[in-house]
Amino acid sequence: MIVKTSLERIGAMKIALSLWRSLPLLLGLLGLPGCLIDRIGGAFTKQPDELERSSSGAARKLIEEAYQAIDPTRLVDFHVHVIAIGSSVKEAFVHPKMRSGVNLERLKFLIYASAADIKNFDHADDEYVARLVRLCQSAKRRGKYRILAFDKHHRPDGSVDLAKTNFYVPNRYVAELAQRHADIFLPVISVHPYRPDALSELEMWADAGVRYVKWLPNAMGIDPASAAVEPFYRKMKQRNMILLSHAGEEQAVEAAEDQRLGNPLRLRRPLDLGVRVVVAHAASLGSCDDLDSGAAKKTDCFALFLRLMDEPKYRGLVFGEISAMLQFNRMPVPFSTLLKRQDLHPRLVNGSDYPLPAINALIHTRSLANHGFISAEERRALNEIYDYNPLLFDFVLKRTVRHPATKQKLAPSVFMDNPGLQ
Repeated sequence: MIVKTSLERIGAMKIALSLWRSLPLLLGLLGLPGCLIDRIGGAFTKQPDELERSSSGAARKLIEEAYQAIDPTRLVDFHVHVIAIGSSVKEAFVHPKMRSGVNLERLKFLIYASAADIKNFDHADDEYVARLVRLCQSAKRRGKYRILAFDKHHRPDGSVDLAKTNFYVPNRYVAELAQRHADIFLPVISVHPYRPDALSELEMWADAGVRYVKWLPNAMGIDPASAAVEPFYRKMKQRNMILLSHAGEEQAVEAAEDQRLGNPLRLRRPLDLGVRVVVAHAASLGSCDDLDSGAAKKTDCFALFLRLMDEPKYRGLVFGEISAMLQFNRMPVPFSTLLKRQDLHPRLVNGSDYPLPAINALIHTRSLANHGFISAEERRALNEIYDYNPLLFDFVLKRTVRHPATKQKLAPSVFMDNPGLQ
C-alpha cells in the first residue's frame, strides 16, 4: 500500500472501502480541513520535475528497467481523464451534488481533486491541466496520452438527463488541449449515440482527424446492444473510427441504475458490424448477466470479456485496455490471468485512467509485494516514484509486475501503439 505508515496502522484499506460505501463516515470526513482526504487522495509529497536529480538510485534503476524494449516515440496511454468544472472551461460542469452537501459523490469529488493536486476550486480547470501537463512532460521518455471528453447522459428519445449526468467535458475542449499540447496529448471525443445530432457530430470530428470515441455506458445511459445505435456504428465503421468503451461494474461515478449496460457482451453489436472496440479495464470488475446463456445467470464480467477475446470472428476487432486493473478492488484474478495469457498481449493496450493512479488508497503495493507480484525492494522504489509522479508510477508498476508463479510480465507491445488500431 502506498499510503504512509501512520495510516496503514489504523487500517487504511478499511477506511478506503468505507469512503465509498458508508454514508455515516462522510459526516466526519467532510468536516475535516482536508488532511485526511489528502492522505487518501493525493498523498504525493514531491514535485515531478525533481525526480531525476533527487530520487534514489533504486528508483531511477527501476524506471530504466521499465523502459527497456520500449520505443518512447510509440508509447501511448489510452485512458487519461480531463476534469473541468466550469471555472474557466465554457459549458463544462460536474453534478451539483459533487460540489455541496454531505453525500458520497461530494466526497469522491474531493478525493479526485486532491489526487489531481487542485488547490483552488476557483481555478480548478486550469490547475488540473497544469498538473497533468507537468506530470507528462517531466517524464523524459513520455510518449502520448489520449485525453478523454465525456458526454452527457441522454434518454432514449435523445433528450439530455442532467440529473444523471455526473460530469460533462466538451469535445472541443479536449481538442483544444491536444492542439495546445500536441507533443503529449491526443484527443478522444465522446458522442452519445442517442443525441439528435450524433451522426453530424461524429462526422465533424472525423473530418478533423479524431479517431477515437469514448463511452461509459453505465454512467451515460448507453445500451451498446440497441438496434437504434446501428447507424452510429455504421458511420464509425465508414470513417474508420474506434470505440473505447468501459465494461464491467462502474464505481468511480454513480451508475447503480444502469450497471447492466456495462456488460461486455452488449458490445457484440458494434463488433458484428465491423467496428473495432477497445474494452476499458478489460471488464475486470463486477458480475454480469451471461447473455449467451438460455438461463438467467450471473458470471464475472471479466470472464465474458475473455469470451469475446477468444472468439475467432472478433480477432482484429476487440481489444482489451488494462487501466485500473491493479487497484485493490480488482486484484488479483483478472490481472494474473492476463499475465499468463500471453496469446492475448498483442491485443492489449495500456491506460492509466488518470487521476485514479494518484488516489493513494487504491493501489496497495504492500499487498502486491506480499503476494509476489513485486519484490520488497521494488515496492520501496515504486512508492518513491509515486511521491514524485503518480502517472509515471502507474507505467513503471505495470512494467514491473510479474505473475507470482510463472514470473511472466506484460509484453512491451502492450504499452506502445498497436498496429491493429491504426
